Amino acid sequence: MAKRKPAKPARAETLPATASKPKSEAEWAYERVILYLRNFEAQLDNAHEVALGFTGSDAGILQIEGLGFYDPDIVTFYGIDEDGQKTQLIQHVSQLNVILRAVPKRRVAEPPRRIGFHLPTGWRGGESSDASV
Repeated sequence: MAKRKPAKPARAETLPATASKPKSEAEWAYERVILYLRNFEAQLDNAHEVALGFTGSDAGILQIEGLGFYDPDIVTFYGIDEDGQKTQLIQHVSQLNVILRAVPKRRVAEPPRRIGFHLPTGWRGGESSDASV
């Protein structure tokens, strides 16, 4: 049986390097997650939005509203869980293991939310840079 090659991203995108200081592991991970989010969302139809699946647990999914990082090694995701409850995942970069999932829109009459579009280069979440709400 022939091995399949991994799918290439629909479009290559890079984020500019920060000139002021070297990037931490958390910042590198944060920027790459944004690239994956943008690429994933570019492939969705208008009936779906992106959600994050928690790997290795039965915690469910999180409809992403934002993400950030806390130097040197923490990445955070926050949004709404399947029950509509405000939820935040705080994860060490060495444990970063997530699944991006297409889920039906919460508000059928409105356009789909595209979180990647709302995460401009340099955005770091809350005032403490940890994306807390």
